[in-house]
Amino acid sequence: MNSLLLVKGTDHLIVSPKSFSWTRINSWLQISNGDATVVATFKTATGYHDAGSTRAKSGCWSMLKGGLTVNKSGPAHLYFQSENPSVDIWVDSVSLQPFTPEEWESHQYQSIEKVRRSKVKIQAVDGEGKPQGNRTLIIAQKFARFPFGCAINKNILTNQAYKNWFISRFKYTTFENEMKWYSNEANQNREDYRTSDALLHFAKSNGVSVRGHNVFWDDPKYQPYWVRNLGPQQLAAAATTRIHSLMRRYSGQVIAWDVLNENLHFNFFESKLGWTASSKFYATARALDRTADLFLNDFNTIESPGDQASSPDSYLSKIRQIRAGGYNGPLSIGLEGHFRDVNIPYMRSAIDKVASSGLPIWITEVDVQAGANQAALLDQVIREAHAHPSVHGIVLWSAWSPQGCYRMCLTDNNFNNLPTGNVVDAIIRQFFNVEVTATTDVNGFYETSLIHGDYEVSFADQYQSDKDMKLTQMAQHFVVEASEDTLHVKVLA
Repeated sequence: MNSLLLVKGTDHLIVSPKSFSWTRINSWLQISNGDATVVATFKTATGYHDAGSTRAKSGCWSMLKGGLTVNKSGPAHLYFQSENPSVDIWVDSVSLQPFTPEEWESHQYQSIEKVRRSKVKIQAVDGEGKPQGNRTLIIAQKFARFPFGCAINKNILTNQAYKNWFISRFKYTTFENEMKWYSNEANQNREDYRTSDALLHFAKSNGVSVRGHNVFWDDPKYQPYWVRNLGPQQLAAAATTRIHSLMRRYSGQVIAWDVLNENLHFNFFESKLGWTASSKFYATARALDRTADLFLNDFNTIESPGDQASSPDSYLSKIRQIRAGGYNGPLSIGLEGHFRDVNIPYMRSAIDKVASSGLPIWITEVDVQAGANQAALLDQVIREAHAHPSVHGIVLWSAWSPQGCYRMCLTDNNFNNLPTGNVVDAIIRQFFNVEVTATTDVNGFYETSLIHGDYEVSFADQYQSDKDMKLTQMAQHFVVEASEDTLHVKVLA
């Protein structure tokens, strides 16, 4: 990028990890003519670090939202830069908000309390409705309303240890490669769905919901070899056959489709079939499956402030393009989440901006590059995603293979947890497999807030008579949903 503007008044911003580690940046930007991407960049002792970007225009102000993780104390210079050397950049209302990790964690807790939990007041009563004080309750979550899952692959079909490990933890999944076009039709007109059928049967048999991944992958190198050199008419015919074959086969059996994968970084189909190709694919997908969510799925929107191809503004622009091409039906946002460097303030700002579309968001392929802090960084990413009110689901990209996982494994080859697996288990216990032991007060009440989900309540204490012992073993069910009102539950003790 050629045009650099040093922001006066913030050219010696002092940052110190002893007082804070994470900073959010907000500012209003305008340029002198045309439109161009403007990037906020910090120069620190460790080099230049992009913190966020926006598509700025002349004649109106655009909001830049971003963030920076500080790893070393010392002065920092804040620059705004554009790829267009002919424009002047006007900056107004620059806001830098520093947070300690403890302050950030407190905000996450408040957000989870607001959007993921609801208040519940349980009263234990006997058969005549009389309060039962000082009774010990076991409140066990049987199903979490927030989807949290992990990818799988064909290795699970023949490995019982893998099956046991996975089933004991997850109710949502994505197949790593087995639904992709190159897997289903490696040779033209010779379709093979045997592996994806077997994986879907395994999932359904164990109450696991499946995201369909993917109908089309826009990266040229991941097309079936015979597709790459097809002319426009032949490609249109082959794509029509593909979408009808795959989606008719699995319509009603998956909860979502990644209709276009990595369509912001690549444009294989639009380059050959015209700029409305994506819109037509979504319209066809909606006609073939009226119940599944239809996703646009791409990487680096929340991971990399420097990748302009899939920046929040680029993502919003692609959505507008799909709408302009004639598709006005339901659409969802898939943010992959393949993290090399974890910048939580930027992650939050990026989700905030994409969420301005009003569309549902899933973090679809979460992993963190190997390193000394891999497990701790994974914990940060999952908690940030779960705490954000616009995120509707999370899927980890950790399908196991004896040769190694794509980037991040959760277990070794004997299915003993690695540190990353321990992080996931701790999060599952806290949010997706909650069990609370509590004692009612003298009036039989116990009041708390619970993560949204389906619960079973039983009594840990037992009376002496056989009749009363049977009552204490009776499990009773209730459902906690999003509500500002307290849910009142009476349970028979």
